[in-house]
Amino acid sequence: MFCRVVVDLIPYKTTSFFVKMQVLSKVNLLYFLYLCGQVMNLAKALRQNNTNDPHLLGRGDIKKLLAQYSLPAIIGMVVTSLYHIVDSIFIGHGIGAIALSGMAVTFPIMNIIIAFSTLIGVGGATLTSIRLGEKDEENARSILGHVAVVNTVNGTLLGVISLIFLEPILRLFGASETLLPYASDFLSVYMMGIPIGFVFIGLNNIMRVTGYPQKAMLSSFLTVAVNIILAPIFIFVLGWGMKGVALATVLSQLVGLIWVLIHFFNRDSLIHFERKRFKLSSKTVLNMMAIGVSPFLMNLTSSLVVSIINFGLMKYGGDLAIGAYGIINRVLFLFGMIVIGLTMGMQPIVGYNYGAKQIGRSFRALKYTIIVSTLIMTFGLLISQLFPHLIMGMFTSDTELLGIAVRGMRITTILFPVIAVQMVISNFFQSVGKAKIAIFLSLTRQLIFLIPFLLLLPRYFGLDGVFMSMPAADLIAFFVTVLTFAYQYKHMRKV
Repeated sequence: MFCRVVVDLIPYKTTSFFVKMQVLSKVNLLYFLYLCGQVMNLAKALRQNNTNDPHLLGRGDIKKLLAQYSLPAIIGMVVTSLYHIVDSIFIGHGIGAIALSGMAVTFPIMNIIIAFSTLIGVGGATLTSIRLGEKDEENARSILGHVAVVNTVNGTLLGVISLIFLEPILRLFGASETLLPYASDFLSVYMMGIPIGFVFIGLNNIMRVTGYPQKAMLSSFLTVAVNIILAPIFIFVLGWGMKGVALATVLSQLVGLIWVLIHFFNRDSLIHFERKRFKLSSKTVLNMMAIGVSPFLMNLTSSLVVSIINFGLMKYGGDLAIGAYGIINRVLFLFGMIVIGLTMGMQPIVGYNYGAKQIGRSFRALKYTIIVSTLIMTFGLLISQLFPHLIMGMFTSDTELLGIAVRGMRITTILFPVIAVQMVISNFFQSVGKAKIAIFLSLTRQLIFLIPFLLLLPRYFGLDGVFMSMPAADLIAFFVTVLTFAYQYKHMRKV
C-alpha cells in the first residue's frame, strides 16, 4: 500500500510520534481514499477507448461528455484539495496550532498568485476550446505557446517582487509578530517556485480542453503523490517546518510540469509545441486576458476579502480565530473544488458548442452542471452541520481552536447550495467569452455584498458576525446571478 511505503520511510521514533499524536490513522485514511480513487480512475483511463478527438464535443451525448470531462477534473481537484488538507493536518500536529494560523495569513497572498495564474491559464484554455469549435487548430496551437511564454514571464516577475518585499507584504495582510515567522518561512520558499506553478497550471488546463482530460487528471495525481510523500519527511524527519511544506509543494509542481511538457512536445498530440508558435501576438494575449480577467478579478478580490476577514478575526478572536478560519477554508475549498471540477468539464463543451453555433447544447450542459453541483453542495451542507467536530478534529486537538472552528464551519456553510448555482452560471458566461458579465457576477459577491457585511455585522455579532457575512453575501449574489442569467438567456437563444 502507498501509505505503508510512506510510513516505512519514516524512522520508528517518528512513527511513534504520529501514533502519540493520534494522527497516523487519520492520515492513513486519507491516503487510502486517495489511493482507491487513483487506482480506479487509472484503470478507467486505461480501459477507455478514447480517440482524444475534441470535435466529439459538438456531436456526442451531453451527459456522457460532461461525465467524461468532469470526472477527471473533479478527481484531480479533490485530490489536490486532499493534499492541502493533509498538509494542514501535518502542520497542525507536527508544527503546532499557531503554525496553522501562520499558514492562514498567507491565503490572501496565495489568492493573488492564483489570480495572475488564472488570468492567462483560464483565458488560454477557454480561447483554445472556442477556436477548436471553430475548426481553427492553427490558432489553437498558437495559444499554447502564448500560455507557456506569458506565464513564465508573469511567474518570474511576481516571484522576484514578492521575495523582495515579503515581510512588508505579510504585515500588510495582517501577520502579527507571532505569525510572521511561520508565514515568512513558507512563502520564502514557495515564491521561488511560482514560475513552475504558473506554467504547469496553464498548460494542464489546455491539456484538459484539447481532448486529454485523463492525462490532465493524472498530472494532478503526480503532484499530489509527490507532495504527500515529501511533506511528512520534510516536517517530521528532517524538521524543516514550514519551509519543508513549501519545498514539497514546489517539487511536486515541478514533477507535474515535466509530465505536461512531455505531452505537448509530442507531435502526435493534436495541440503541441511548434517553434514558430512561441512568437507573441499582442492580440492573442489581450484576448486571453479579456476572458481570464473574470477569474483574475475574482481571486484578486478574494485576496482583499480574506485580508478583511483576517483583520476581523484578529480583532474579535485573536490569532487562533485566524487559524480556525484557515481550517474551515480547507473544507470549503474541498467542496468548492468539486464544483470547479464540474465547471472545468462543462467549459470545453459549452465553449466548443457556442463557437459552433449550437447554443442549445451549451445550455443543456449548463443545466446538468447546475443540478449535479447543487446536489454536491447540499451533501457538503449536511456533513458540515452534522459532523463538524469530527471534521475539525482531524486538524487539531487544541480545544480552543476546535471550538472556534466548529462554530465557524456551521455558520459559513449554511447556504452552500446557492453557492453552486452562482459559481456554475458565472463560469458559463466565462466559457462563452462573455467576460464582462462573468466579471460582474464574480464581483457582486466579493465586493458589492461581502465587504459591507464584513464591515457591519461584526460590530453587532462579534466573531460570529465575521462568519455570518459569507452566507449573507452568498444569498444576495445568488438572486443577482439568477436574474442576470434569465435576462441574458433570452438574447443568447436568438444567436
